[in-house]
Parts: sequence; C-alpha cells; structure tokens
Amino acid sequence: MENLKKEKIYAVVGASNNPEKYGYKVMKYLLNKGQEVIPVNPKEKEILGQKVYAKISEISKSVDMVIFVVPPLVTEKVLTEVASLGIKRVWMQPGSESEKAINFCQENGLECTHHACIMMKK
Repeated sequence: MENLKKEKIYAVVGASNNPEKYGYKVMKYLLNKGQEVIPVNPKEKEILGQKVYAKISEISKSVDMVIFVVPPLVTEKVLTEVASLGIKRVWMQPGSESEKAINFCQENGLECTHHACIMMKK
C-alpha cells in the first residue's frame, strides 16, 4: 500500500463493468481505498460511476500511474502512448505483462511493477 499512497491519480487500462473481470475488481479496490481512478476502455462509457476514456491521451488530468489489466499485446501498444505523455509509473497486473513490455519500460525510463497483483499490496 506504500506505493499507492504516493500516487494521486490512477488510470486503469482494461477497466470493466463486469464484476467477474479483474478490470472491475482493480477499479473497485482502488476506489474503496479512496484513490482517484480513471477507467480506460474504448467500449465503455461509465464504470462504477466514473467517466470512461477510450485512450490515455484523452484524459485531461495528470495521471501518476497506469495500471494494465489487458492482454500483453494491448499493454505493449498502450505503453508507447504512456511514455509519450510523460507518465513514469506503470503496474502490469499478472497476465498483462510481457518481456517486450518490461524491456520497453526499462529502455524508456518507466518505473514498472510486474508479476504482482496491486490488490495484494499492503
């Protein structure tokens, strides 16, 4: 939870309205912790009362961390956008990471947490 206290605004790529999906569970977890969370999903309009954005670049607020809850190929694609916007911290939920994505983060100076579930951090 220490990492969570540092950040003010989170973007969740792969946020979902389906309570069975981790995109929903991560959103709900962060909201229950009192965090400001911005869902990103091109197929949704609102999730848990929050306005949804189709892309990270559409968010007008300054995002502190991007959390990925999507397949690795989507993570890899969106990371380029994240880096171009100057966002420096990303969290790849289990199943969203790939060696290519992790290497991209290292090569572009992004602080990257992977192979760990954000809901398990204290």
